[in-house]
Amino acid sequence: MFKGFKEFIAQGNVIDLAVAVVIGAAFTAIVNTIVEQLINPLVGLLFNAENLDKAFVVTVGNAQFGFGAIISAAISFLAVALVVYFVFVLPMNKYKEHQAAKNPAVEEDTLPSEQELLIEIRDALRSNAAG
Repeated sequence: MFKGFKEFIAQGNVIDLAVAVVIGAAFTAIVNTIVEQLINPLVGLLFNAENLDKAFVVTVGNAQFGFGAIISAAISFLAVALVVYFVFVLPMNKYKEHQAAKNPAVEEDTLPSEQELLIEIRDALRSNAAG
């Protein structure tokens, strides 16, 4: 039982995933701080609120609906997604394009289809049988 667990943990993709989660959590903390300390106060200034979380608060009876907090969470998500795209995804795509340009792979379009290969084999067998 422990042998299987040890093999599972030793796989490279599990370790890579663990590193990604840890770095992602640390990175999210940085982006959240930027959103909370810079973007929310700036947007709060536009709506005369201390920050975005306190803007757009609707009170109905005893319930308070903080629509500003929802907007703040959406801004935070978009900020994280934007930074992840420009810091990680875009450079990785450029790197892959660069590697593909250095080592061009044979495209599948240039390879014969299975049917074409079977026809060639049939023709070769017929010519061998006839000759």
